[in-house]
Amino acid sequence: MRNRLRDGEAFERLVKEHYDDVLAYCRRHAPSYEEAPDVAQEAFLRFVRSGRSPCEGKPAAYLFAIARNLCIDAARLRRVPEEPLDTDVPDRSPDADPVDAVAGGEVGLLVEALPLELREVVELRFDQGFKVGEIASVLGVSRFAVNRRLNRALSLLRRGLEGKEDV
Repeated sequence: MRNRLRDGEAFERLVKEHYDDVLAYCRRHAPSYEEAPDVAQEAFLRFVRSGRSPCEGKPAAYLFAIARNLCIDAARLRRVPEEPLDTDVPDRSPDADPVDAVAGGEVGLLVEALPLELREVVELRFDQGFKVGEIASVLGVSRFAVNRRLNRALSLLRRGLEGKEDV
């Protein structure tokens, strides 16, 4: 009984800590803005149904892997090309997170122009703060592949900022 109670509290904490991030991810990757909340909720439900404790391992990485797969499945069902749907308005106030402040600026435009596999790595690394191993787990690729994609994305962003080449 005690473990279930602790897990229940841990699930509540997991939702409070990660729901906004999972929803934002789903808004960028689900086939439509309207479907994003349903996909995000389904990700949490599947996490609970998996029987995995939110206290073991890296629950955020597992949660994002579920959300990613659900977005891919939803896109396949709709037969709509997978495109980001970023409708969040960046907060440019002095107290805003610097990552959010550049979302609509030059860097944000360069990130949006990256190919999906590179953009996803950048979002997970810098928006979510995931480590390379966690990103590899979410995407289902090796750590080497994550590093290669991240290096390629950063190189393209650097060139874009220097004006040498369009992303």
